[in-house]
Amino acid sequence: MKWTTGLLAGMGLILAACAQEPGHGDNPSAREFVDYMVAEHEFDREELIELMREARLKESILKAIKRPAEKAKPWYEYRELFVTPQSIAGGVDFWDRNAKTLEEAEKKYGVPAEMIVAIIGIETRYGGNMGSYRVLDALATLAFNYPRRAPFFTKELENYLLLTREQGVDPTALVGSYAGAMGFGQFMPSSYRAFAVDFNGDGRVDIWTDTTDAIGSVANYFAEHGWKPGEPVTVLSQPRPNADMTLVNDSLDLNWTVGQLAEKGFPTTAQVEADTAANVFSLQLKKGKQYWIGLNNFYVITRYNRSRLYAMAAYELGREIVKARGGKP
Repeated sequence: MKWTTGLLAGMGLILAACAQEPGHGDNPSAREFVDYMVAEHEFDREELIELMREARLKESILKAIKRPAEKAKPWYEYRELFVTPQSIAGGVDFWDRNAKTLEEAEKKYGVPAEMIVAIIGIETRYGGNMGSYRVLDALATLAFNYPRRAPFFTKELENYLLLTREQGVDPTALVGSYAGAMGFGQFMPSSYRAFAVDFNGDGRVDIWTDTTDAIGSVANYFAEHGWKPGEPVTVLSQPRPNADMTLVNDSLDLNWTVGQLAEKGFPTTAQVEADTAANVFSLQLKKGKQYWIGLNNFYVITRYNRSRLYAMAAYELGREIVKARGGKP
């Protein structure tokens, strides 16, 4: 009797655990998605329905994405999260281990090695933390259970299933972040399909275990978004007393030229052509603010992550890694 009671209790725990992570086979949105994938991309209906049953609904993902965004950190605190002695040393080590590949990527795509290294460092600690969720679970959970951004994640799930079919990969096997970002550079599936490259020529695009493909893919992403080799990223400005402060942080887009910003009270402290597209932004220091003119290459970094702080952290981390390797940033 005691054994039976214990067995039933154990079975109850197992069933409760399963109930907490149901599949999506009966979810109406998932059914509509299956219909679309069958009609649009000729997927096998029964196989896809079974895959939707296999995709787990993860409450931890919904909690993570619904968590109120933390109050934006000032620059001097944000910088300390990413530009650290550990991240600089890790960048030096990653660069040294992948020097030939980085040199080839810079030569082909025109993107500086330090920029590629910094992005991989910020995104995954040089591959040390690529996420632990199955990409299938993450994307299905958000596509079918998070209405506010369902269209975005449904499209990413579509891209994910297409890329796994194209690459001949089991869609239940790949892991990434709670939002479905993948590999060394944390590419979303649509970015993977558009910008990831087979940089070592082995016939596969592997941004999870192959640093050569990962490096080439980050470089290609920057090149495809308009990185201009040899051009500056951002330059300091010393605003005049009459500067039009309404322009500061008004947009990530390059809505002005360097000449127009100078007329508005934001001259550059470096020589940049007056007709160069630009914006102006500020960074909060422990005492006072810095003002910067963002140029094309700064804008390109914000295409990777739509944040001035992120872009500046990547830029400065790259510069610090160059210095640590004995170079001149």
